[in-house]
Amino acid sequence: MANIDFKRFLDDVESRIDAAQEQRLEREWLDFSELKCTDPFFSPRRTPSPSSLEWPKAVINQAFDDMDWMLYLQLKGVSDTLAGEVGLLLSVRANYGTGIIPTMFGTQLFRLKDELDTLPGTRPLEDGVEALWKIAEKREIDYSQGLAPLVFEFGRRWKELTKDYPLITRYVYLYNPDLQGPFPLVDMLAGADIYYAFYDEPEWLHQALDHMTNVYLDFTAKWQKLYPPYDAGHSIEWGLMHRGKTILRNDAVMNLSEALYREFVAPYDHRIFEAIGGGMHFCGRGDHYIGAACEMEGLSCINLSQPEWNDMEKIYAASIDQGKLIIGLDSAEVLRAGKAGRNLRGLVQSGVALSAYRSL
Repeated sequence: MANIDFKRFLDDVESRIDAAQEQRLEREWLDFSELKCTDPFFSPRRTPSPSSLEWPKAVINQAFDDMDWMLYLQLKGVSDTLAGEVGLLLSVRANYGTGIIPTMFGTQLFRLKDELDTLPGTRPLEDGVEALWKIAEKREIDYSQGLAPLVFEFGRRWKELTKDYPLITRYVYLYNPDLQGPFPLVDMLAGADIYYAFYDEPEWLHQALDHMTNVYLDFTAKWQKLYPPYDAGHSIEWGLMHRGKTILRNDAVMNLSEALYREFVAPYDHRIFEAIGGGMHFCGRGDHYIGAACEMEGLSCINLSQPEWNDMEKIYAASIDQGKLIIGLDSAEVLRAGKAGRNLRGLVQSGVALSAYRSL
């Protein structure tokens, strides 16, 4: 175990949390999430409270080897938020990356070099789609496998570590682990051959997507029974509040046409939004299917990481023009849109949560 003086760092964070400021930010986020922002866009700010301590550097690979480092890095993230001006809410997660569910079914992690300080990925199952079809046929969920035990152990350890710190307990939110989404999960499990299955074995693909949807919902319910979201109607991810209880990660969907998304993926995404509500994140390009995504009931917001790779007018028309929020949008895009005369309707939150795209 790492030799970390947690008391010293916890005392520091506890002393810097201003309850009045956190309550103000919560009210502002709640108003924004309920479409009550009266400004052209939403850009919450906090009064910085820098630390007087030196926080040692650690990398994500250390955190995978030793949970003390995982706990420390998440606590350091809270300290960094307190020291900044962006009005993110204080939050932590079991930061085990995209492989949480895939490793439950046998995929293997591959790590990048320490100097890159990036979360690991996973390698597809050796038998690819055939292995995925077997998983879908068995329809089993085993939380003792892969990274899942570490995720739940992190939640238990965080609660135990912070129990004597009332401000941390009240204002630092333990949010959902990264569970990806039904199609990214089958993509990670089967590898590139999954794209042949759209044409060669569509029935099996539907069965696999159905099973991964069940896994996603079951994992989310299990987690939130132990560590509930902000309230019955809202949750926090990356420090960003939104309506609903999840943020679906749909990075792999950029590889699909709108027609394929509508036929194969949207029915399973929709099941998740109908059941628990929430938002959709995607890296890369999504303007080709955003219209289909934003038609779904229960989807309250979107989050995209590369606006420069998208036709943003298509994004805005499908989302904010239809009452769907955009959260965590790069401030440079907000500025560009404003200068171009684009009405953002008070439905865009300006300011990227770096934790969404980086390991910390």
